[in-house]
Amino acid sequence: MTYCLGIKVKGGLVAIADNRITAGTEVYSNKKVSTHQIGNHSLFIMTAGLRSIRDKSIIYFNQLTKEKGFTFDYMFEAVNAFAEMIRKVAEEDKASLKEEGYKFNLHSIIGGQMEKDDEHKLFLVFPEGNWIEINEGLKFQIIGNSNYGKPLLNRALSYETSIEEALKLGFLSFDATQVSASDVDYPIDVIVYHKNSFHLIEHRLEKEQMEAVTKQWNALMKTSVDTLQTEWINDVLGNK
Repeated sequence: MTYCLGIKVKGGLVAIADNRITAGTEVYSNKKVSTHQIGNHSLFIMTAGLRSIRDKSIIYFNQLTKEKGFTFDYMFEAVNAFAEMIRKVAEEDKASLKEEGYKFNLHSIIGGQMEKDDEHKLFLVFPEGNWIEINEGLKFQIIGNSNYGKPLLNRALSYETSIEEALKLGFLSFDATQVSASDVDYPIDVIVYHKNSFHLIEHRLEKEQMEAVTKQWNALMKTSVDTLQTEWINDVLGNK
């Protein structure tokens, strides 16, 4: 399974991707996010699904932008180009994958800002190549294991949340998933994009670096539970 999170707030974008890959009985680490320089601008692509589909689609997209020199005025044009590469891979491999019992199931989150975009953009791309924009109303999207990381984001994240707070909430969302799901694990790749900077900041976090934060968060949650009002509990238990 996978944990990839994309967040859009007023000040920019935050992306977090784990590195755990499971293939049958084998478990190993590999990047699930790639960065792409498009002229003087850049974007990132995170994926969840069959690794072979992902790698082939990324290679085809790189061929467009690096070897053939494709550039884009708007982010949606870049998203359309990547979606077309997914469709190309589907034409080549979907039937044979189905014969072997595999579903063509690549989901992608793409973020960045091109020259004519009025602000940073974030998109969710489906296996069929269609997409939706993650905007002020949606705020974030998780692909892969989304069961454990959503509640905190739904409660605490808003469009006005600062980049710093969004990164903090994003990590805690990953932490909730990592402690609950054996198929999501460190290291994690973090990408931050500040509005109108046209520059991606990329960093890798290891488990050892974040242990103190996790312990602090566990202690804060326990304290919060201990200080909750208890009158309703006494009513339930019949205590006087």
